[in-house]
Amino acid sequence: MSDKRRRLIVSILLVSAFVAILNQTLLNVALPEIMESLGVNATKAQWLMTGFMLVNGIMIPTTAFLMDKFSTRFLFVFAMGMFSVGTIIAAFAPVFEVLLLARIIQAMGAGIIMPLMQYVLFSVYPPERRGSAMGLAGLVISFAPAIGPSMAGFLVDEYTWRSPFYIIIPISLTSLVFGYLKLEDVSDKDEVYLDILSIIMSTIGFGSILYGFSMAGTLGIQSVTVIISILLGVIVLALFFIRQLKLEHPFLNVRVLKYPLFFITTLAGMICMMSMIGPQLLLPMYIQDIRGYSALHSGLVLLPGAILMGLMSVVTGRLYDKYGAKWLSLIGFSLIVLTSIMLGMLSESTSYYYVMVMYTVRAFAVAMVNMPIATAGLNSLPRVLISHGTAVANALRTVAGSIGTALLVTIMSLVALNEQQAGTHMKHSMIVGIDYAFYTAAIIAFIGLVLSWFIKNEKPNLN
Repeated sequence: MSDKRRRLIVSILLVSAFVAILNQTLLNVALPEIMESLGVNATKAQWLMTGFMLVNGIMIPTTAFLMDKFSTRFLFVFAMGMFSVGTIIAAFAPVFEVLLLARIIQAMGAGIIMPLMQYVLFSVYPPERRGSAMGLAGLVISFAPAIGPSMAGFLVDEYTWRSPFYIIIPISLTSLVFGYLKLEDVSDKDEVYLDILSIIMSTIGFGSILYGFSMAGTLGIQSVTVIISILLGVIVLALFFIRQLKLEHPFLNVRVLKYPLFFITTLAGMICMMSMIGPQLLLPMYIQDIRGYSALHSGLVLLPGAILMGLMSVVTGRLYDKYGAKWLSLIGFSLIVLTSIMLGMLSESTSYYYVMVMYTVRAFAVAMVNMPIATAGLNSLPRVLISHGTAVANALRTVAGSIGTALLVTIMSLVALNEQQAGTHMKHSMIVGIDYAFYTAAIIAFIGLVLSWFIKNEKPNLN
């Protein structure tokens, strides 16, 4: 394949992934106006976020089957078609129920896009350039959440809550048309069989775990609903994994976890996701709820780090191609541990710029870990298993992100409650809770640091 053709294919996928990820962050700041416009309460409105996350998470494990069954072009057109249809419906939704349906349709497409993009990047680039290619994916993954809230905030303030969808529609439709006209099939189609029971088990297992941990921050980890949901998810997911090992043609080939390097990097990737997602919730709470800054200031404190993370993803991708993942991961996790401890020292007088600098350094560290270890893990798999590797890794990272957020929020809440019962002022008790949450994040990151010592700089599997 010529470089020009490769760049065109990659550009189409990167733009599509960008709008899919951007879409996930757009509604955060628009929820209050949606509630007022459509006449719903906060609990009901939150399902626009929870419902999207659940369907998105459920779709990810199915992508391995879909990539083996259908051509790259067909699958892309289906995914972007669903996403575009959902976006159009959302933009003109007359009532809340239609808007929720639109978000679910969007999520069905968005859940396919990310694993598909990673698979195509691995397929069109030679092994010695895969790090750089995955770095481009990291750039998209970082930039979209960085600009989403700020862009949506401006559009909602100046126009209407529908305006972010109006912006996405032409971009998604353009990507859809270019994909239909220009995208080539790079997948290795195989004789795969649709195991209905596996689909049901995957949906219940991943869906229940994601729902349970997503609701833990609202209902509390001790909630009966949360506990039952998580237990059900764990049990069904365990049975799902056992079934996949017994099937001659598994729906999701979890045997990829038997490859030592893929297993280690997947665990490290889950820890990296927990380290990345949790603080993105904790710091805005500290900046807005405790320090009294505006939502704009809350977004700005994260913005430099998000931009740096995106830029560094390209750099670390090239460094991976040259030096491998081990030392990048060791340095990155060391910095995550250090900055987590530093952010665990917040007080009522901590400088705004101290928080910004610490988060920026932390984001720099995450960029050193995230894409290099993902590339190393996928590189260790035979080509025929890469589609399953991307699906397994993305599914487990999604679950890890929900677990990390729920864990840190729960620790913050429990410590804060304990401090209040001891007679501590509410604001100070919240700060103590956030500090302990960051200390917990440091411990989690230290586990990732230990795992990094076992990462070997193996040559890519060319089978």
